[in-house]
Amino acid sequence: MQVCVVGVNHKTTPVAIRGKLAIGASQLQHALLSLHNYVLQGIILCTCNRTEVYTLAEKGSTPELASINFLNARANLPQEDLLQHIYVYHDEIAVKHLFQVASGLDSMIIGEYEILGQVRRALEEAEKSRLAGLPLLSLFRHAVRVGRHIRAETGISKNALSVSSVAVDLVAQVVGDIRHCKIVVIGAGEAGRLVAKACRERGASQIVVVSRSREKGSDLAAMLHGIWVPMENLGQELDTCDIVISCSGAPHTVLKLELVEEVMSTRPQHPLVIIDIAVPQDVESQVRQLNNVFLYDIDELTKVGESNHKLRQNEIQCAMQIVDDEVERFITYWQELEAKPVISALVRKAENIRQAQLGLTLKKLPELSDEERAHLEAMTKAIVQKILRDPIQCLKSNTGKREEYTRVINELFRLDGKKPK
Repeated sequence: MQVCVVGVNHKTTPVAIRGKLAIGASQLQHALLSLHNYVLQGIILCTCNRTEVYTLAEKGSTPELASINFLNARANLPQEDLLQHIYVYHDEIAVKHLFQVASGLDSMIIGEYEILGQVRRALEEAEKSRLAGLPLLSLFRHAVRVGRHIRAETGISKNALSVSSVAVDLVAQVVGDIRHCKIVVIGAGEAGRLVAKACRERGASQIVVVSRSREKGSDLAAMLHGIWVPMENLGQELDTCDIVISCSGAPHTVLKLELVEEVMSTRPQHPLVIIDIAVPQDVESQVRQLNNVFLYDIDELTKVGESNHKLRQNEIQCAMQIVDDEVERFITYWQELEAKPVISALVRKAENIRQAQLGLTLKKLPELSDEERAHLEAMTKAIVQKILRDPIQCLKSNTGKREEYTRVINELFRLDGKKPK
């Protein structure tokens, strides 16, 4: 068995294409069912900055190609356009990549917290779908533990930023003091909550939450002493606002060129700053062509992320050492897991033979005491264990030759029940 990851992220792929591959939380179960048409086992990890498919390869299968075909079908792009952006990792490199992702080491904002919860949700959804077996589930469970361990043992997440907080930092860089600005937050999900909270912490006093869900939007607005308005009234709020931060999670754009054009015609001298951190994008890209409109998308947060990376360099090195150690530990566990079926069969056969032969011997020696019988039992067990120790150790440790060793042991000990040719 081999693990393979095929994916795109903020380092390899522009947000416009990432948006075509994005899978929202409500779509994940359906996407997993669709993935099952391509592979036998798989887990999908999707965040605002990455979409990744983790699969398990059995002998003769080609999960790499299957995952590419799955992503290509979702993106509805010519395959050559997708291929120039994707990355493919196998085995130990794939394991290391996932551990880095879960630890926040591969994020746009190093050390951010949200990714660990997203890895956990990917695991939970895969468990619900029953599309992933023990090896992949074990990989993701271990990744979650590694992410927690690194955050506990290093300062990688101390005073950690998030995409949402960096978006508000960018707003402050563009407009300066935001305390007297009217800010419209589009979306009342987790990202919207984090954005609105960051705005309030920066001193913003006028926060308007715009969302489809009245319940979520009203609750968020009340928590921040702001107001909620339904999505259909967005245009009215744009007439008088200074800043828009959009993170609706909708599968389509919610802020269209025509609407912004109409709004700006009534306020041509009043600048409008729009930060779009949604993937797929909430705002039509042509909006940036309008006079006095300043549109920034999630990829333009990269410079802030690079600055954060430099500040955490020492912690990154400590975290990377932990990742390397945990990769080695997991690979050892996985090697033992792969060897387990043949080892179990070998031990079972040896134990059956031991019990049968010991039983025959004890029948011929009825005069033996219980203590003597116990000594014979212990001695025969010890003999079997010592004989099997070396081949079992060989199966566990020699990864390059395990397939050959498994075949030889199956043949020599007839573990598959077949007679020799």
